[in-house]
Amino acid sequence: MAPRRAGHVHGERVRGAGIRRRWSQASQRAGGATSGHGRRCDGTQAGNRAAGSGRADRPRTGAPVAGPQVQLGAVSRRLTVSLGVALVVVGVACGGSGPELPARTPGPAGAASPGLAADWAEYHHDAARSGVGPASPALSSASSPPRVAWTTGLDGDVYASPLIVAGHVLVATENNTVYSLDLFSGAVVWKVHLGEPVNAASLQCGDIGPVTGITGTPAADAGAGRLYVVAFLRSHHHMLFTLSLADGSTVAQRDIDPAGSDPAVQQQRGALALGSGYVYIPLGGLFGDCGQYNGYLEAVPVGGGPALSYRVPSARGAGVWDPAGATIAPSGSVYIVTGNGASRSSFDYSNSVVELSADLQHVQSYFAPADWISLNAGDTDLGSVGATLLPSPGVVLAIGKQGVAYLLTADRLGGIGGQIASRPVCSGAFGGTAWSKDTVYVPCSDGLYALTVRTTSIDVIWHASHPSLGSPVLAAGDVWAIEPGSGRLYALDPESGDVVYSTALGSAQHFSTPAATEGFIVAPAGDKIVTVATAA
Repeated sequence: MAPRRAGHVHGERVRGAGIRRRWSQASQRAGGATSGHGRRCDGTQAGNRAAGSGRADRPRTGAPVAGPQVQLGAVSRRLTVSLGVALVVVGVACGGSGPELPARTPGPAGAASPGLAADWAEYHHDAARSGVGPASPALSSASSPPRVAWTTGLDGDVYASPLIVAGHVLVATENNTVYSLDLFSGAVVWKVHLGEPVNAASLQCGDIGPVTGITGTPAADAGAGRLYVVAFLRSHHHMLFTLSLADGSTVAQRDIDPAGSDPAVQQQRGALALGSGYVYIPLGGLFGDCGQYNGYLEAVPVGGGPALSYRVPSARGAGVWDPAGATIAPSGSVYIVTGNGASRSSFDYSNSVVELSADLQHVQSYFAPADWISLNAGDTDLGSVGATLLPSPGVVLAIGKQGVAYLLTADRLGGIGGQIASRPVCSGAFGGTAWSKDTVYVPCSDGLYALTVRTTSIDVIWHASHPSLGSPVLAAGDVWAIEPGSGRLYALDPESGDVVYSTALGSAQHFSTPAATEGFIVAPAGDKIVTVATAA
């Protein structure tokens, strides 16, 4: 098939007209809750300012200030409402004070505001990192095989997972640009450039280049009409931006680098998470472990106020760097997994699973393998994969570079060597898992593994040699993952691991993972987005 022009569908009609109708109906229902457009009545974008960790997270009042430039695409200009979500008014009467970031009414502990059922609002769908999207329409029931629906080129490489909210694909690039794309066509609805990225040559080490900007997956609160994203700016600072989902305008921004840290050697690779009224932001080191970096988890109140922080008490290292970031339990507890640290004697919470209170002020329990010191010495991080929390039967699965899986009690992680069970699984695990009931899908360097996890045991169901290092998701009745080395998207039978579909993406970055919604798989592919239609 001849190459297609970026941002347009193939010549044939996009299949799944019923899916489009359901999206439209759901969007209209959601959009009726509130109204607003995210822009000021004088035509300028919402004012913003940087705020320190002890300052309220809100834009300044009075005259407008310079900020990121928003560009609206043709789709946005011809739509009355650009997003079918419950949009929040961020403008005020002409001549009044500037907009404020509204306090988000917390839902159940650990949950963001409710959005559409088909939304993919965070890394691997939700703050629990389940990786589970709509099971229907199932690929096996389609009258014809999946096909590439559209491809859209971007202004930089994509390391973060795409998100899907109310029929829009949200994607961030290493050039510090955030895009909203139409799910059905790939057309640009809006895009915003948040500032110049860091020249990779200016850093002591690292493996992202020639520039590095937005690496961690953003998080969307569809009910509040907000997108949270961290950009690494040319001045070597990490800035949290709160954007309007309606048009990309900046609602608020603040520097999130912890006091006393060196931002030039800290990397914000892990995904952001929403829970208990906070945006959780993990920090680790750059590839190569250069400089005096530490592991942190920041909790920024969505309604403004001082940021809270947990610093892993290692003299150096112990970064929170896996792409999934923090995992949020239904209770509101926050789980992180740390990497290798400096200690060769006294325990320093490196190579550990740590359960924190929602405000990060209390370590509620922790686990470290008995050989954590040798893991430190060998750079064999436990923290190459985030914590997999299975609410029923109340266990956590941890697995890292060594490829050994540990089964832990969720609310009493067990301390040093206190696992319920452990077993070697693979040659090394990296990325994010997906899980459903008692089955966990694990990305390893020698392929994808399916495990059955029960209260006292871990068993391997199957092993597929491809995709290698592909962080999986579950959708349309199958397991989907991207293989970075070959740049291919795979669909596997969840019961057997047999490949049922694959397609070339052209390229893919380390830790690339797709997003899914009813009828579509959205895959990052280097400096573009490729969307596969799964519905007949």
